[in-house]
Amino acid sequence: MKKNIYTLFVFAILLSVWGCNTPKNDNEKTLSVTIEPQKFFLEKIVGDRYVVNCIMSGNSNPESFDMSPMQVATISKSEAYFKTGLLAIENQWFDNILKNNSDIKLVDCSEEIIPLGDHACCDHDHSHDHHGHAGVDPHIWSSPGTAMKMADNMYKAMLQIDEDGKDYYTDNYNKLVTEINETDSIIRSYVEKAPSKSFIIYHPSLSYYAQQYGLNQYTIEKDGKQPSPTQLKELIDTSNEDGVKVVFMQMEYDQKNAETIVKSINGKSVSINLMAYNWSDEMIKIAKALAE
Repeated sequence: MKKNIYTLFVFAILLSVWGCNTPKNDNEKTLSVTIEPQKFFLEKIVGDRYVVNCIMSGNSNPESFDMSPMQVATISKSEAYFKTGLLAIENQWFDNILKNNSDIKLVDCSEEIIPLGDHACCDHDHSHDHHGHAGVDPHIWSSPGTAMKMADNMYKAMLQIDEDGKDYYTDNYNKLVTEINETDSIIRSYVEKAPSKSFIIYHPSLSYYAQQYGLNQYTIEKDGKQPSPTQLKELIDTSNEDGVKVVFMQMEYDQKNAETIVKSINGKSVSINLMAYNWSDEMIKIAKALAE
């Protein structure tokens, strides 16, 4: 009995690690994406014409993620793979996957998006190679402006992949554009009311968001490392001078220093998950926290 319970427990964990939807049968047409926000956009466009397989679950950390054999097998059955374009870990996968699956169409969702250095809108410079290209913030889905371009790249790709679905995809894409624009409007309404246009986050993951809405992003890490006591004090002093009251917490990064800063600036911590499926909710949550 105990053995059966243990087996079920392990199976449940494996399903959780493997993350998003996988095809129910070999007859279903499949597309693959790297992260949940991409799945959110692509599912809005393709509707029920395709199953969208996502590699990383909303709880994944791009820095330590390792693709499973099942995920590799699922990708091999996909008609196309939509990569974010700036996550370095993607390039490590595709050389091997596409080598044996040359018929899979590879779509770069970052086309026509100008990469921002991960020091953009921040308080200091970086030169390290974190989980993106060296010195570049790979979180291009983390603002309505860049998300719109990602969605446009997905839409154009689908017109080539499935020409018969043109009218269907166009109608769905227009609805998605409306949703992204509505999200942008809500964010702007909150940002206008924000007493401070600055915030703190551990890793510079909101560079595109900060640029779009004229915000200042202070980061806890220094050159990809934990800050020294001196650097931490400097950040606290600067934050107090700038009236910063919000510290965004990301579960994949260290919480200790963030909690210290929250107490020192008499601020509040707000947990965010930029890997979550509900993209619109997460984007609005950030602005709402600043306004409150």
